[in-house]
Amino acid sequence: MSRKAPQERGGAVRILGIDCGSQATGYGVIDTDGRRHRMVACGAIRTDAEEEFAERLRTIGTALRQVIAEYQPEEAAVEDTFAAENLRSALKLTHVRGVALFVCAEAGLPVAAYPPAQVKLAVAGNGRAAKQQVQWMTRALLGLQEPPEPLDASDALAVALCHAARRSIPVLR
Repeated sequence: MSRKAPQERGGAVRILGIDCGSQATGYGVIDTDGRRHRMVACGAIRTDAEEEFAERLRTIGTALRQVIAEYQPEEAAVEDTFAAENLRSALKLTHVRGVALFVCAEAGLPVAAYPPAQVKLAVAGNGRAAKQQVQWMTRALLGLQEPPEPLDASDALAVALCHAARRSIPVLR
């Protein structure tokens, strides 16, 4: 798979942010030079709650492969799994995150991971910011007319923006 080199994007690096979820996994693609950021694409991969969980994971993996093939990011970032009160939900989230990490590694992308509080702090200035605050600040940081929808997509863009702000920290290998 050929990727556009940063010089072909005016020195910008293309980052894929992923917000993992078993019902909706958000993705956000940005170009950044470290100071200015531009949204390339965002959306959510929805799965059918009636399907077997393994099939839902396959759906997410297939869709992430398509996103990577279409937008050709050079780096990826995912949100770390948080300590959920519902153990079953946390385990499902961890499986989805594993699929996202696998697909990114399969594509040869370096992957960074950030705790939810760090993403919120980087984008909204508050590690406990509400989803709507993150969505609003994501809109402002990307210079968008409207907030990115759905919330899963704005969260994924926030993950990408967090990575753009912290790129000097080594990525996971």
